[in-house]
Amino acid sequence: MSAIETLSADWPAPARVRTLQTTRLGGASVSPWHGFNLGTHVGDDPAAVAANRAALQEQLPGAPTWLNQVHGITVIDAATAQGTPDADAAVSRTPGAVCVVMTADCLPVLLTDRDGSVVGAAHAGWRGLCGGVIEATVEAMAAPAASLMAWLGPAIGPDAFEVGGDVRQAFMAVDPDSAAAFTAIDDDKYLADIYLLARQRLARLGITEVYGGNFCTVIDRSRFFSYRRDGVTGRMASLIWLEPRHD
Repeated sequence: MSAIETLSADWPAPARVRTLQTTRLGGASVSPWHGFNLGTHVGDDPAAVAANRAALQEQLPGAPTWLNQVHGITVIDAATAQGTPDADAAVSRTPGAVCVVMTADCLPVLLTDRDGSVVGAAHAGWRGLCGGVIEATVEAMAAPAASLMAWLGPAIGPDAFEVGGDVRQAFMAVDPDSAAAFTAIDDDKYLADIYLLARQRLARLGITEVYGGNFCTVIDRSRFFSYRRDGVTGRMASLIWLEPRHD
């Protein structure tokens, strides 16, 4: 097990809001999952994944509420969920309850309010994003949208995310302004900007304080796992939780 390297959300969240974004650096997994793979469903040695999760646990206040992500819009409460629920987002108002989503090109979205009373994490691949996973997460947070801020974690960048016209049409059916996030490159082929698509959805909700969104999992192969680039690969985790109040 080599030393792991992580990031945290670069945003002006309240001090009790804590975040952690893993990378592929460090860890116990060997090729093609090298090194800090946290996914149990990708063919990696279970002992290596267990070692990686144990190393992650050392940096957390409690066990994260892992999800069985299905590219949907179901949101669970990280403090009360049992087992590994089928869901793509989690929220929490309970100190020490850790929300987590896993990605390897899909967009992780972390959310909090300016009072630090509620946090959320959403797994926003294009299907979930188009289907409304951000909207569902914000609804579950039960806080005024104008009081929320968001951080967009590592995802496939706008120069690498090639999609068909069906994806463009699916987004435009919900919001015609989504057309601005697609650049034509061939007959019925487009480059999609998943960060812009998320910002548009957030803005429609009244959330304009948005940070992050300057990564590309495909291009930055040394730091990030990418399913589209490698096929067989590991998974990264985006985590958010509340510390107890001390005021």
